[in-house]
Amino acid sequence: MSGNWASLDASCQGDAILAPEDGEAESEFELRAQVLGASAHAQRLDRVLAALAPEFSRSHLQGLVEAGQVRLDGVVATLSSRKVRAGQRLEVHLVPPAESLAFRPEPMALDVVHEDMHVLVVNKPAGLVVHPAAGNWSGTLLNGLLARDPRAAQLPRAGIVHRLDKDTSGLMVVGRTLEAVTALVRDMAQRDIHRRYLALAHGDVGKAPFTVDAPVGRDPALRTRMAVSTGGKPARTDVQPVAFDGEVSAIRCKLHTGRTHQIRVHLSHEGHPLLADALYGGRPLRGMQRQALHAAELAFAHPITREPLSFEAPMPSDLAAAWQQVLATAQ
Repeated sequence: MSGNWASLDASCQGDAILAPEDGEAESEFELRAQVLGASAHAQRLDRVLAALAPEFSRSHLQGLVEAGQVRLDGVVATLSSRKVRAGQRLEVHLVPPAESLAFRPEPMALDVVHEDMHVLVVNKPAGLVVHPAAGNWSGTLLNGLLARDPRAAQLPRAGIVHRLDKDTSGLMVVGRTLEAVTALVRDMAQRDIHRRYLALAHGDVGKAPFTVDAPVGRDPALRTRMAVSTGGKPARTDVQPVAFDGEVSAIRCKLHTGRTHQIRVHLSHEGHPLLADALYGGRPLRGMQRQALHAAELAFAHPITREPLSFEAPMPSDLAAAWQQVLATAQ
């Protein structure tokens, strides 16, 4: 498009930013407007929008059109390819891309198990996403950490050094200073942070402890899954059977590595997917509607003092009830 689109008629100068119109909700997002000049005549709507709001991508502006955030002469325009006319009043509600909201502070209640000036240990509830990603750009643990301590904004990933899946509950350690984050990342890489989990799995895993030592990588058939794969990264999980009720095994797991979905993948690979873990073949059972996995124990050396620290978190009510059912009827 011609660069002289920016040189609009003098009659519309100074009309780029407006307050919300009567009846519209007050918003932190900008409503930008212009009366179109001759240079914009017969141009596509999305091209005109790109000149009016060059800080946004064309695809995002097209999405705003589809979402009904653009008006021409007060009428919602929903087709990016439509041609505009000189003299029309163009208004766009500039809602930023969802990912741009990812690192905003959002106050939330956090179950803090331990806190000092360098580290924070939290008991994450099931259902809470740890880090923003596609589909979950807000409402994450990271957002809560930013609201709890403004200093977290100066740290990589707000101090998060490891993750739990959305529907896995339990303990996580978070660094509160750059020195602590650096040490925790190093300790994690050296496998000096010890994590133990409680889980319920389909079928009988047997009575003897065993280890699953199998590489884990992205499932080539379904990118949202992980799988045991010869091209994956080394992964090792120790499994300690606790009880079997004829249908479900209660187990304890120890991680030696921290691959994405590691316990879920390893147990499914062994033919014992976790209860209610639909992604890896688990079915709802014993009242569980989310994967039956809880990070119950966490032990590590304090990243600054090197004092040994260890913590335990009780199972949330859904898993605790299911676990007790298995133990009560164990064979």
